[in-house]
Amino acid sequence: MAHSVQVKDRIRGVLTGMAAGDALGAGYEFNAPLPEFAKISMIGGGLGDFAPGEWTDDTSMAIVVAQGLLDSNGKLDGAASNYMVREWAKWATNAPDVGNQTRAVLAHAQHVASADGRAEPTADDALAGSEQIHRRTGRSGGNGSLMRTAPVALAYLSEPPAAAFEAAAAISKLTHFDDEAAEACGLWTVAIHHAVRTGELDIRSGLAMLEPERAQAWEQRIHQAENHRPRDFTNNGWVVEAFQGAWSAIATAEPEDGNARLVPVLEAAVRGGVDTDTVAAIAGSLIGAASGFSSVPAQWVDMVHGWPGMRMQQLVDISSELAG
Repeated sequence: MAHSVQVKDRIRGVLTGMAAGDALGAGYEFNAPLPEFAKISMIGGGLGDFAPGEWTDDTSMAIVVAQGLLDSNGKLDGAASNYMVREWAKWATNAPDVGNQTRAVLAHAQHVASADGRAEPTADDALAGSEQIHRRTGRSGGNGSLMRTAPVALAYLSEPPAAAFEAAAAISKLTHFDDEAAEACGLWTVAIHHAVRTGELDIRSGLAMLEPERAQAWEQRIHQAENHRPRDFTNNGWVVEAFQGAWSAIATAEPEDGNARLVPVLEAAVRGGVDTDTVAAIAGSLIGAASGFSSVPAQWVDMVHGWPGMRMQQLVDISSELAG
C-alpha cells in the first residue's frame, strides 16, 4: 500500500509517540499530580528502576502485539493471539513492572497449560482466565489493555475502522474481560486509525460503532475530559479515567510553537500524576499519529529504548511494516 510522505511520518509517529510518553512518565509513576508548569524530563526510576529514556510494560506489551500481527500478515487470528499470550507470559517472568490484572491472567493461563502438560499457554487459556477473574471479582477494567492497543490501528490501516475496533476489543479481552476496556481500546484504536489517515484528531470517530446507550456514555466522558485537566482523572488505573486523562492532555495542552503539540501533550499527561507512564503512553500513541515522528524531539529519539533490546529506529521499522 502506497502512502504519502505525510502519512508515512504519521505512521512512524504512533509507536514512537507511545514509547516517548511511556519513558517520560516512567520516573513519575504513582506520584501526586504536579503543578501546571512543573518541569518534566526523562529521569528514569519509577517502579521498575528504569534507566532514563527506558520504556516500561506499556510499550513492551505493545511490541508483542505488533509482532504477533506482523507474523499473521497484519490480521488478528488464532496464531497471532496465541503468540501474544505466549510472549507476554515469557516477558512477565522477569519484567520489573507488570499490571496486577495482566499478571493474574497470565499466571492462570500458565497454570492451566502446565496442568495439561503443555509448555506454553494459549489465547484460550488467557481468555478463560480473564473471564473467570472478571466473573469472580467484577474487576477487570484496568488500563492494561488500552496502553498496548496502538499497533492494531497500524495493522488495520487499509481496512475499515470497524475492523480495527473489533480486533482491538478482542485483544483487550485476552487479559481484561470488562466490556468498558474493550470499548476504550476500540475507540482509541479507531481514533489513531483516523489520525494516521487524515492528520485529524477525532476521538469521537468510533462512537457510531457502539450501541446508542454506550455511545452516549462515552460522549459524556469525552466531554468531561475536554473540560477538565488530566489531574482531575487520578483514578487512572481504571481504563475509563486513563482514557479521559490521555484525551484531556491532548484536548487541553497548548502548543509550544506552531503545531508542535507532542511534547506539551505528553508533559501534561505526566503532570496529571498517578499512572503517569500509562496515561502518557496512551496519549502519545494518538498525538504521535496526528503529529508524526518528525514531532518527536531528537534527544528523545536518541534516548528512548527498552525491552526487548530495541530503540526508536526499531519501532519506526515495525510501524512501517505493520502499515504495509
